[in-house]
Amino acid sequence: MKFHYEFSVSKLKAPITHHQPVMMIGSCFTENIGELLKQNRFNVLENPNGILFNPASVADAVDSYIHPMPVNESQLFCLNETWHSWKHHSRFSGITAAESVHKINHSVQEANVFLKKAGYLMITLGSAWVYELSDKAAGDSTGKIAANNHKAPADWFTKRLLSAGETTSLLQKMLDQLMAFNPQLQVIFTISPVRHLREGVIENNRSKAVLIQSVHDLVSQQEQCYYFPSYELVIDDLRDYRFYAEDLVHPNYHATQYVWEKFTDACFADSTRQLLKIIREINLAYQHKPFNPSTQTHRQFLERYFLTATQLMNEHPELNFNKELQYFKTGIKPPPEN
Repeated sequence: MKFHYEFSVSKLKAPITHHQPVMMIGSCFTENIGELLKQNRFNVLENPNGILFNPASVADAVDSYIHPMPVNESQLFCLNETWHSWKHHSRFSGITAAESVHKINHSVQEANVFLKKAGYLMITLGSAWVYELSDKAAGDSTGKIAANNHKAPADWFTKRLLSAGETTSLLQKMLDQLMAFNPQLQVIFTISPVRHLREGVIENNRSKAVLIQSVHDLVSQQEQCYYFPSYELVIDDLRDYRFYAEDLVHPNYHATQYVWEKFTDACFADSTRQLLKIIREINLAYQHKPFNPSTQTHRQFLERYFLTATQLMNEHPELNFNKELQYFKTGIKPPPEN
């Protein structure tokens, strides 16, 4: 008896290895996969503008990385005693305008350098609904699309659904810019399985349909584009609310792990998947909490993994286990990073 519909996922023609930097941009599901990539020692840059849901904001963000222009304080607005940008997530907001400007400009410059050398750009689209700023919105931005609402009053926005044609045009222009900027770049599109139920069930499905149609139109015409079915794996393969968090909106840990396994199988080289097994073993050794750290057995345990991590770094200089090596050598873990 089958309890879910498992389907095959097409392979990425140029599989990912640890040699190529990977930029991630888009919805919160982007960051779920991005965190797993980082845990497995890939060189990853996640969401230089913060979480972005709609394709217009994604395309605008990519344009700013390719043609970086410094943001100044006049482009921000103040709400609830905090300075914000309509193009950025609230993690780029600041108590002072100068603080916000510094964070934004630093991130854009980092993204410009990273994107130029990246092997892959993974774009996760969440919603085709956009919120355009009304004449009541703070700042001189009437008619522009907000990437984040920053909990502003509802009458600051006008909501509309992008058409499939409009979405395809936005993303095609973005791809043209990307290929001119970094001709070797491979673009991986996926649709977020996060259900935007605040828009409404029917509205969420209309939105996902727009994104799916547009992305498949582009992938069918672009040799360097690939579609990974995150959305279909959760909605059609797992297809059960037990794979969602309590909010019934976000996929839970088990769903994310399932998508990750499918992603590694479809998008990684065989040698990379073998390497992940050793990396996982080192990660688990680092996380291990000894009952008695002063025993000879534990010292031998640390020595064994010090040699394993050292050998792996010698064979693969692109991998970094400096933090783990420090622990395996001294038995003392460094303080957590902020």
